[in-house]
Amino acid sequence: MTATERFITAGKGRIWACSTGRGVPAILCNGGPGCCDYLAPVAAMIDDVAESVRWEMRGCGRSSADESTTLQECIDDLDVVRAAYGHDQVVLIGHSWGPELALAYALAYPQRVLGLIAINGGGIVYDADWSARYRALRHHDETLDFLYAPNRTVNRSLNRSTREFFRAPAIWARIARLPFPTVMLYGSDDIRPAWPAQQVACLLPHGRFIAIPGAGHHPWLRQPARLADELHHFFADLN
Repeated sequence: MTATERFITAGKGRIWACSTGRGVPAILCNGGPGCCDYLAPVAAMIDDVAESVRWEMRGCGRSSADESTTLQECIDDLDVVRAAYGHDQVVLIGHSWGPELALAYALAYPQRVLGLIAINGGGIVYDADWSARYRALRHHDETLDFLYAPNRTVNRSLNRSTREFFRAPAIWARIARLPFPTVMLYGSDDIRPAWPAQQVACLLPHGRFIAIPGAGHHPWLRQPARLADELHHFFADLN
């Protein structure tokens, strides 16, 4: 499937984006935070049912750099990307930190979200115990080859502002009112615990949690067929 790249003006900067496929409009959100685009394999799985837009956050990959990047700026940039492609509503697909951005965007613009797919992410509880375990074991986890090095400054800034956002007193009640279908897909071999994502899935009125046995943090590496099946089931249910 042909990929079409473009740059989109967002504030004083430019956001790199790339579209592939035909069908239901979908926007993919990278993890990190602070990583360049690495979700082309996921987009390729749904080329037959979705027009997938991949993009790079400001300061990452081919997008313009800022001294720091906040979650609110990412929400604004995501909406600029949506509008640039002329879509009134989109499915949001996020991996790792990406579902946290998707949830934050959905809280700001629920009427613009058709559905949400979280892949090994979406838990909004920050547990010091599992974080320490992850730091100890991360060198044994799956790794990806990035076209551009992750931006550590963006990572620190976004982690800080994301934690502040999801610690707001009314955040759980607001999430519980989100009206669209959501599926939390989770590789069962991920060293990050699944329970935060399960918690959010239970809270959402149309949320589901699905474990993918034999998959790690990047399910498309070890269980691509199963991940593709779950993605197609989600889009089929939308119709």
